[in-house]
Amino acid sequence: MRLVSWNVNGIRAVSRKGLFDPFVESLDPDVICLQETKAQQEQSVHELPGFTEYWNSAEKKGYSGTAVFAKTPPLNVSYGLPSRIISKFKVIGDAFGDPNTEGRVITAEFESFYLVTVYTPNAKEDLGRLALRHQQWDPAFLGYAKSLEKKKPVVFCGDLNVAHMPDDLANPKANVGKKGFTDEEREGFQNFINAGFVDTFRLFQEGNGHYSWWSNFANARARNVGWRIDYFLVSEALRSKVISAEIHADIMGSDHCPVSISLDV
Repeated sequence: MRLVSWNVNGIRAVSRKGLFDPFVESLDPDVICLQETKAQQEQSVHELPGFTEYWNSAEKKGYSGTAVFAKTPPLNVSYGLPSRIISKFKVIGDAFGDPNTEGRVITAEFESFYLVTVYTPNAKEDLGRLALRHQQWDPAFLGYAKSLEKKKPVVFCGDLNVAHMPDDLANPKANVGKKGFTDEEREGFQNFINAGFVDTFRLFQEGNGHYSWWSNFANARARNVGWRIDYFLVSEALRSKVISAEIHADIMGSDHCPVSISLDV
């Protein structure tokens, strides 16, 4: 089973460029998880026969949003974090807004695992949203993933907006303390690892040079001056089921590229 995740930075833009269908044809996924769709479902201009679509769009038009497209319909689908998690971890939002209305999470239940796609809030250039990220979102999302894991193993994927280790970005020293590479954000990711989730890409590849996002400035993508901020993590129970984990840097259309895993399930 091949699972693909991509922050499209606007699905309408990717479709207008004529790059969405070639992406699907090239990777031949069983499930596609998208982040930053920036659209309501009825605004999407692509056609994807053979897939059932599930959308969680932000209340604010043209902002954030996630979607899941599946060849085999999931057993169940839910949207956002459950109210019990929101209440327990006090995910109440900040001056930038309420992350619970930004279409950031979709959960699809399959026979042998839960698949969760997530678009983690960005800490912002001035770190104005770092407190929400560190104190509310990351603990709540981990709590949610662990609650699902009590029923069956979990796969979660998406744009987590953090480079976990120095090897996950081209210029770590220059970016220490900046958004995406603060101690707080890295701690949030490490808490996933400490809780037993596995960074699938690192099962197959070590070292730097493997990135999934590049700035639009200074020819960064061509020079591969990037960050690995898009991930697939799985429960320890699924570690042996991960056949491959890849970054598809050759697929264009967004400032991010797709990432994927193949599972023997």
